[in-house]
Amino acid sequence: MSREIAILIDGGFFAKRLPKLVSEQHRTTAANVVGSIRFMCHRHVEKLTGDGDPNWHKHVYRIFYYDAHPFEGQAHHPLTNRQIDFGKSDRAVFQREMFDLLKKQRNVALRLGKVNRVGGWGLTGNRLQKLLATQSVLDAIDLEHPLADGSLNLPGDKVEELRKLQTQWGAIEAHHVALDLRQKGVDMRIGLDIASLTLKKLAKTIVLVAGDSDFVPAAKLARHEGLQFVLDPMWQKVNDDLYEHIDGLHSGLPKPRGTAPAADEVQEDAA
Repeated sequence: MSREIAILIDGGFFAKRLPKLVSEQHRTTAANVVGSIRFMCHRHVEKLTGDGDPNWHKHVYRIFYYDAHPFEGQAHHPLTNRQIDFGKSDRAVFQREMFDLLKKQRNVALRLGKVNRVGGWGLTGNRLQKLLATQSVLDAIDLEHPLADGSLNLPGDKVEELRKLQTQWGAIEAHHVALDLRQKGVDMRIGLDIASLTLKKLAKTIVLVAGDSDFVPAAKLARHEGLQFVLDPMWQKVNDDLYEHIDGLHSGLPKPRGTAPAADEVQEDAA
């Protein structure tokens, strides 16, 4: 039995993109997410082989899922003033349950790195940038020379800006503040597995579910050795210069609403 396809999934990227591609009811449980992974892999195998046989695993060498063990540390939240045990968080419990389910799936190999704390607390998104941009308002407050009644001296044109600053601070909620955590060892494991699959001739086609260009050196090696290399960006736009390093571009999950027809056509035609 020929098992010529290897599918490699960057779990962090998959988790980030999944809410954009499936409805909430299809990702509320660990079993739902694992089901989405299986569906995506099935679609890739069917696309590559043209075989609609329900026993699609006969074409699969292995499905590799890369992620990191949940962070187990504790930290004091600066906004809520509460101690957080990250190992007992809903996210950590969900991840562990999903990993346990993946281990039981046919032809699946789980590759787990770890999460390290590399810094302190910070604001998510561009909130910090917006707050820093209001420094001029604070500089305009004359703390050294208050008015006769003790009130602060603030130029009239800065009053409205100060109100906006107050609104921005008031809009910050606990979930907008996050600890600086970084995955370690995931990209390295992906690169090593691509090299191993290539040099040991364990597969003829590699499907990589990822969203950045860190894989390019490994993809070059695989293609140089005669393997087909297909990228699944989960309908995320990729840089034009990546096309020269892959043999196909195809997303296994259905396209989200609002995706431009041109993007759909490019992915299907290149697959």
